[in-house]
Amino acid sequence: MASFHVMAGAAGRYNQVAVRKIGFADVIAALREGARDFWEKPSHYFFLCLIYPIVGVVLATWTSGNNALPLLFPLMSGFALLGPIAALGLYEISRRREVGMDASWRRAFEVRRSPAMPSIVVLGIWLFALFIAWLLCAKALYVSLFGPDAPASMSVFFNDIFNTDQGMKLMLWGNLIGLAFAIVALATTVVAFPLLLDRDVGVVAAIEASARTLMTNPLQILFWGLIVAVLLVLGSIPIFAGLAVVVPILGHATWHLYRKVVESDASLSAQTVQSYSPTR
Repeated sequence: MASFHVMAGAAGRYNQVAVRKIGFADVIAALREGARDFWEKPSHYFFLCLIYPIVGVVLATWTSGNNALPLLFPLMSGFALLGPIAALGLYEISRRREVGMDASWRRAFEVRRSPAMPSIVVLGIWLFALFIAWLLCAKALYVSLFGPDAPASMSVFFNDIFNTDQGMKLMLWGNLIGLAFAIVALATTVVAFPLLLDRDVGVVAAIEASARTLMTNPLQILFWGLIVAVLLVLGSIPIFAGLAVVVPILGHATWHLYRKVVESDASLSAQTVQSYSPTR
């Protein structure tokens, strides 16, 4: 059982993680490598990520039947903020494949044994808080433009959104506010979760490494964020079914992006592997 440590790593001290300058070609290569990982055993990851289209359908059904239509788009777009948490199992599979360990889908659940789990939980709470804050802002924006009453029907709701001045303002300001939340999430977690799985460095070092990754490679990381957003939208179009393919590809690609950005530390990575990943 790992000792409880969050702010610093297992050694009780803060160690700054070195990050590299990458190019746009590295971002594309990470995506290509993620797709390659997925296609090697697609049935495993399809099974693991079937929850994404299911959650999408549930959210759409719930909002349409509970006078919560104004929250439909914020819920669906904000759900992407929680993507890094849901992709933990995919990072674990990528980590295992990299060191030649058993990478069957059942091993995705070995992430629960990570010595960095306290830090991972804290980082997950941060993303969840960001998600709730986004929903509250989206709700407040809608109420400021349309009032507190729920739309009479789905057709009325969509007519208000696409055919009124208030709807145009809602889409404009909603997208700008959502972009701000997305950038904050990207800046604090772009490599944080894979880093914690690979090395037990503590949540402060993981967040700081993500922030420096964005500052060192601003255009490249924003390009990565754009790729993620576009693919998630495309995956959601066919009744969310495409997410069962898009999400695992992005999960594996995130691991490869982490490897390209963060300088390796073989000793710390080896300690993490030995501490919670038996080769059985």
